[in-house]
Amino acid sequence: MKTVLITGGAYGIGRAIARAFVPDHHVAITWHNTAPQALLKEAPDILALKSDLTTDGAAQQVVDGAIARFGRLDVIVNNADGAAATPLDHFDAAAYRDILDINLLAPAALLSAALPHLQPGAAIVSLSSVNAALPPKGAVAYGASKAGLNLWTRGMAKELGPRGIRVSAVAPGAVTVAEKPRDAELTELFVKDTALGRLAEADDVAQAVRFLASSAARSITGEILGVSGGYRL
Repeated sequence: MKTVLITGGAYGIGRAIARAFVPDHHVAITWHNTAPQALLKEAPDILALKSDLTTDGAAQQVVDGAIARFGRLDVIVNNADGAAATPLDHFDAAAYRDILDINLLAPAALLSAALPHLQPGAAIVSLSSVNAALPPKGAVAYGASKAGLNLWTRGMAKELGPRGIRVSAVAPGAVTVAEKPRDAELTELFVKDTALGRLAEADDVAQAVRFLASSAARSITGEILGVSGGYRL
């Protein structure tokens, strides 16, 4: 049975992704601040690794933990991310670094640590955002980090294609997450700009991730798949 490693898998979209893989994969997740008790109650065989992926050596420890338990690694899902306001009138270098560390550098470190274990047919799927192309006002560092992630995704697809390893990303828009309900007025604004007239749910994103990781997408690499319901078409 194949093994999938999902970063930030304790809640929200990450938990939905873990649930999508549980029926036919060994699943390892990382978590940092939010403990995954609810997920482990549903699926006690999940390996939950507490880790701050922005620290030196964390990526290697996570990969080593997954290999020690399951003996192989086939899919990496870079779901953990960070966002913060980065206003024009106050430059906070630490805030910029925190966002880039988790959104861009952590996926690169994880791939480097995992590469010796990845065989032809392996897949890396990262969680990008529509904000990579539609910069969010007041949070440009977040959009820039996701734009960087998109370029990294395409670059790694080119680098790893000859090894038979695919690298893709999913770019959600606004997503309904039960643990973090969005203000009703803000939700209405998003819905008005969405072709389908509704927000995506965490399970919608999870199914897109599972597709890109599967053999059904064996000829897809270097692509950024939008899962936004047609936001701002």
